[in-house]
Amino acid sequence: MSGLIGHTMYGLLCLKEAKARGLAVTRLIERHFPSYLCGAYLGCDIQVMPEAVCVDSGREFGFGTVPVEKSPFTGGAVKPWALRHDGRLFRPTEIHRMFYGRSHLVFGWVKDDIRLAVPWDHLADYCALCIRDNLQAGSGLAYALGWMVHIVGDSLIKSVQPGLRMRLLDGVYTPRNRIVQDQFTFHTIGGELGIDWEGIFRGMASTPVESIQAHYMRIANPSGALGRTFDDGWRPDLATLLDAVLLENRRWLAQHMRDVLDVVQTTGGRASEIALRASGGLDHDAMLSLAEAAGMRATLMFIADQCADLIERVSTLVPEWNSLPPEPRKPWNRLKTS
Repeated sequence: MSGLIGHTMYGLLCLKEAKARGLAVTRLIERHFPSYLCGAYLGCDIQVMPEAVCVDSGREFGFGTVPVEKSPFTGGAVKPWALRHDGRLFRPTEIHRMFYGRSHLVFGWVKDDIRLAVPWDHLADYCALCIRDNLQAGSGLAYALGWMVHIVGDSLIKSVQPGLRMRLLDGVYTPRNRIVQDQFTFHTIGGELGIDWEGIFRGMASTPVESIQAHYMRIANPSGALGRTFDDGWRPDLATLLDAVLLENRRWLAQHMRDVLDVVQTTGGRASEIALRASGGLDHDAMLSLAEAAGMRATLMFIADQCADLIERVSTLVPEWNSLPPEPRKPWNRLKTS
């Protein structure tokens, strides 16, 4: 699944499941809904930035770390895009190496930083410390809950953690089947849930940078319970660079959402040319049928359940949240899987 559609859907389904369980934190999520969904995407994927620049037109394009050979605007030459900060140029691949593991916590670390990885069975403890250190953060807390959704969703769909049994085309998460997952999630599930994808994406892109992200990525001065418990690997020297990266993430998300929508939207029931090529020539209806037959609904629900499990566990580890009165339970159809 593409990062944008996949992680947004994980966030939407996790909220539905959390409301079905009556979790008190759903009030916070709904109060700061765009920040929650932004955290479910940009809370981890710091590579949301251009990859290249069209030499002829000067226009930026692409998605950071995904190689391109020619301009989509003119068919002509391209040059690498880089983030300029403090007199230096940083390519997306360099930013990815520096920050990706720090946002995903349990995987994605470069070799020299692997000691900083958080074991899966300690993920809730780490997240709870971050929450307790930022209890007055408002929208930042909703953002952090979205960040937790991303960690779980990525770990499962990329088979870092076991549990998913879906086999779609050639596996669970492959270059060829990601577009099939996107088409099914966007059109079938999005249609059933009445999702205004473009409106949601615009809201995500307009949210501010949340200081809690530098804290949970340990790109700050060590502080609070997290700093006392996880005292290794803090890099306050990278704080201004991270701020620049997070601002760029939001700027480029406004363009990236349009690129993603262009790929997944159909014309007269026909998939876009990019979607056709990515799937190996499958038409739109075939992609939807394949995803349905492969159990994509059950896959989405498994991820949503696991995300809600983490949020529920974190809530029990935060005394200030554990004592909140529960919300009325709001059962839902669980994507018609049960």
